[in-house]
Amino acid sequence: MTDLLLTEDELLLRRTVRDFADKVLIPKAADYDQRGEFPRDNVRGLADLGLYGLTVDEQYGGSGGNFAQLAIASEEVARGCASTSVIWLAHHSLGTKFIENFGSEEQKSEYVPPLASAEKIAAFGLTEPGAGSDAAGIQTRATRSNGRYLLNGSKTFITNAVEADVFVVMATIDPALRAKGITGFIVPRDAKGFTVTPLKGKMGIRASSTAELHFEDTPVPIENRIGGEGEGFSMIMELLDASRIGIGAQAVGIAQGALEAAISYAKQRQAFGKRLADMQALQFTLADMATQVDAARLLVRRAAQLFDSGNPFVAEAAMAKLYASRAAVEVADRALQLHGGSGYFAPATVERLYRDAKVTEIYEGTSEIQRLIIARNLLV
Repeated sequence: MTDLLLTEDELLLRRTVRDFADKVLIPKAADYDQRGEFPRDNVRGLADLGLYGLTVDEQYGGSGGNFAQLAIASEEVARGCASTSVIWLAHHSLGTKFIENFGSEEQKSEYVPPLASAEKIAAFGLTEPGAGSDAAGIQTRATRSNGRYLLNGSKTFITNAVEADVFVVMATIDPALRAKGITGFIVPRDAKGFTVTPLKGKMGIRASSTAELHFEDTPVPIENRIGGEGEGFSMIMELLDASRIGIGAQAVGIAQGALEAAISYAKQRQAFGKRLADMQALQFTLADMATQVDAARLLVRRAAQLFDSGNPFVAEAAMAKLYASRAAVEVADRALQLHGGSGYFAPATVERLYRDAKVTEIYEGTSEIQRLIIARNLLV
């Protein structure tokens, strides 16, 4: 990104987060990935930089800021360690922001400050074994009983669930109502009848935990309901529309990391008596990769600026997420191809980024869902 497009505050933020990524995240990323270990020191470091409170109101312990700044930080964190970026974004843009945006004053005052400081970790429970892209089809039930709700059902592919203290869980008061029955709840980790089962074998983002949630007559006080009954679906859609900007930026960061690795390798690797960087065919490949990365970055920035200015942004956010995630996959693929056999084995940076990139086309709305959103906005 050319510096001319950034404000002084944004330049300072980018330099600060990039320096942290270079000195702290990158040196440990491969080891965390290989061991599948939750990077608590990285989480603490991001919190110390104020990133866990970014865009969160200072009234609730946040550090303020806007989505353009969040996108810049997201790119730089993902460039250093994609696992750390998704831990942060799932906590921040889904768990914390759901409570801040839609919770009561009491809920915001109680839950947001420890989440904005990363004293507590949040997870967001939406996806189920039979309801992924079709969010209106969730089956986890919330039944009113004796002045409280009882939750029954399960969730899957839930980021941060193994470490989380606070869960924002979506359930339905009646599956037949579909979207009109969905309701949000805050569920503490120690709730009765609530269990977390870790999922193993992920292709990428391995230092970020993923788990199934199981609810068996789990009691939830009425005061832990977020908004009214049946209001949850519109909240989910509003939240995901905005959070896709951060995921788009994450994809840009992965692509940027792969591009930088490819350039570095091309400058030092010799073949047929000259550097790869001196071969026109590979120069053209690098040029195409750089163009893709920059185009994705600009799409993300446009969506963030539209959001910050209060203008319509939904289609633009979907475009940014769609294009940036595809760019991440393609740029990582080309970077690995350029490395040849040395890029195919861990702990090569491009080997890890190649695996990390794919999920950006899947979570927080698959590429197919982004196309649906874009098409609907075109044809309205």
